[in-house]
Amino acid sequence: KRVAIALWKLATPDSYRSVANQFGVGKSTMGVAVMQVAHAIVDLLLSKVVTLGDVQVIIDGFSAMGFPNCGGAIDGTNIPILGPAHQGSQYINRKGYFSMVLQAPVDHKGRFTNI
Repeated sequence: KRVAIALWKLATPDSYRSVANQFGVGKSTMGVAVMQVAHAIVDLLLSKVVTLGDVQVIIDGFSAMGFPNCGGAIDGTNIPILGPAHQGSQYINRKGYFSMVLQAPVDHKGRFTNI
């Protein structure tokens, strides 16, 4: 049930209260379930999904693309979000919509090497 609660909350814009009511649990119980599942994902899966890899292979890959001695590339993007209830103006980007910034390094194949 905790996994279902967390997946529902993470996949929808529904409020904590709405999700808690839908699953028949309290708001605080719902919040704890989301955090427990998030921590489990990080603890069990992050190292299998995001790895630095062999640095020399990455350097050779960038070198083949014309970027010698490069061990990674970094860029950022805006991830659209629903506007928060308060302090929403802090989440409005230069293009005028609500977002959070993602900045991450990648290897020569565009794979994340750190989050």
